[in-house]
Amino acid sequence: MGEVHRFHLTVTASGRLVMRGEETARRKFTSWVGEYGSMPGARITLTDEQQGSVWTTWPGEG
Repeated sequence: MGEVHRFHLTVTASGRLVMRGEETARRKFTSWVGEYGSMPGARITLTDEQQGSVWTTWPGEG
């Protein structure tokens, strides 16, 4: 059976999925902001899959 990953990281730009990661999502959040944050309309979201909650997003809310 496949390993269940707790954290899930996504990058969207203008509402479209650009990149998705699971295994090292918490460590990669900051580097993904640097790599993908300059894309027009970029949004990066770190989600806790076990809790079903969003831990953080970039850019932050308002």
